[in-house]
Amino acid sequence: MTTETMPAQPQRLRSTPENEPTVKMIIASARSAPVRGPARGAWLLSLVTGILLLMSFPPLDWGPLAWVAIVPLVLLVRIPTRTKWMYRAVYGGGFAFTLIALQWMRLASAPMYFAWLALALYVAMYFPLFVALSRVAVHRFSIPLTLAVPVVWVGLEFARAYMLTGFSWYYLGHTQYRWVELIQISDVVGAYGVSFLIAMLAACLAGLLPVSLLSRLKLLVPGEEQPLLHAEQTSFSRRAISVTVCIAVFAAVLGYGFVRRGQANFVEGARVALVQGNFPPSFKHDPTQASRRKIFETHHNLTGMAVKKHPVDLIVWPETMYRAPLMVASPDLGDELLAKQSPPGVRAEDWRRSLVPKVLSNMSRQSGAAMIIGIETWTADREGFRRYNSAAFSRPDVGLTGRYDKLHRVIFGEYVPLQKEVPLMAALSPMPIQFQLSKGKTASAFEYKGMRYAPVICFEDTVPHLMRGIAKSTADPQTGKPVDCFVNLTNDGWFHGSSELDQHLITAQFRCIETRTPMVRAVNTGISAIIDGDGVVVEPDDFIDGDGKGRNSMRDSKTGQYHKQLNAAIVSTVPLDDRRSAYVVWGDWFAGSCGLMAGFVFIGGLIPRRRRETNVATDES
Repeated sequence: MTTETMPAQPQRLRSTPENEPTVKMIIASARSAPVRGPARGAWLLSLVTGILLLMSFPPLDWGPLAWVAIVPLVLLVRIPTRTKWMYRAVYGGGFAFTLIALQWMRLASAPMYFAWLALALYVAMYFPLFVALSRVAVHRFSIPLTLAVPVVWVGLEFARAYMLTGFSWYYLGHTQYRWVELIQISDVVGAYGVSFLIAMLAACLAGLLPVSLLSRLKLLVPGEEQPLLHAEQTSFSRRAISVTVCIAVFAAVLGYGFVRRGQANFVEGARVALVQGNFPPSFKHDPTQASRRKIFETHHNLTGMAVKKHPVDLIVWPETMYRAPLMVASPDLGDELLAKQSPPGVRAEDWRRSLVPKVLSNMSRQSGAAMIIGIETWTADREGFRRYNSAAFSRPDVGLTGRYDKLHRVIFGEYVPLQKEVPLMAALSPMPIQFQLSKGKTASAFEYKGMRYAPVICFEDTVPHLMRGIAKSTADPQTGKPVDCFVNLTNDGWFHGSSELDQHLITAQFRCIETRTPMVRAVNTGISAIIDGDGVVVEPDDFIDGDGKGRNSMRDSKTGQYHKQLNAAIVSTVPLDDRRSAYVVWGDWFAGSCGLMAGFVFIGGLIPRRRRETNVATDES
């Protein structure tokens, strides 16, 4: 009987080259590959945060929702392993919020649709960056959640105030403007301190939520739930300490606010009349004399109505509402060179014969009050021709005495960056290139009847470090005493009564607390207002309805909302504040420190983790 023998296996199946992975190595590699949860939980939480933030700001203005708005994002920080598409989801939720919140930008003009989209895309980037940096701080450096989250959040708000000329809108702390005692901490650490407090308590709440919630949201991967449950059961004392610290900080901030408000001793200062017309940009920029005359007559008549009822010390017209330019030519320019430096259609004799200084002086004498007038200034010298967005100051006794040229220009609105290098950038601006504005050189203070005023124009009152700098630079050089009052001249007619007007006013309220300086605001279309050093909008002594509709208050009696898009004048007394501000003295030490720590976390996150090398032994038989 023949026995059949199976052929031997080829030797190549029994030997493995050194550079070819073994089966066990492949299995080990597969087991070590990160397993991620589904993306739907991250999408849900990100959209919830976007919706809650949107509801926290005007127009809905449900500020209490801000205390829980970022809790869903903090849950994404808390989980050990990120989900699939997590950062895309977070960016999507942030973009949904910023796109809707900033929709008022599109109202300015058709080109602003592109600027609106670009700004929304940019601001939304801070949301995934917040989650990423917080996760590095918590999971790599073992920083407590209740410290990492507020530090990173405030650090990014601080960065946003400077990046791309700065955008200090829609800070988390701005949602609490109605809680006057709580926001007084701003005179030490800026509005950033209020954002820090909200983010810290949100992190505390997110840390108290049960692990079972994370499981139901499919945020955990297999094997993570049991260790987290065990940690939840054994970390009672640590969590109790965290809650106690958060409550103590909250109580300290609130207590500080009550103390500081109790120290206020407001004294009646100058009596001011704030005049506002109601003119859309299309009418304002109509070159015809009829449009200019209509704007002038409206503001002039409202001024007359105000001074007829009340003797006033100061009258304020909004930004660029005196439509003829203030023309200032260097005296050493001859007619030939002056004509060469002038814009098209402007002759050398136009500079010599300008009646604007005389008209402004006459208006001041007729009203018996000083005037701060929003005007465009044209200058010509040997270096060329420039346009400035200015505030001209005129006194009844001496006439025109000076002007302030705007320091902080609005990107794409007043100037276009890189317009020579990238000509297409000009398409993002509603203003033609020839109307782009130059930057002012320094802040200015004007004095009348013992009161010193520092004008700021348009969105300058939204920039915290700029306002602090103006407060410092305009202080009396001999006594060190700061100016008595900020004067904001604004044209919010671009935004047609939208929520931009409310948000602009809110940011101005925080500037008053930070500097402990009252502010008066004359705003085309509204909201003109007087704000005291506590950041409270003061109901004026007299509200003059220039449209004859019987309105006698800043607010609608039925809805409680501010009146917008109307011709009006406000007359009241400036509440002087004798308190001093640590924020003006020390600056952004707090927010800057948070930004610095967030920067260290960012650098740490770029350094790859060291992985242990595992030698997989091969069994030989």
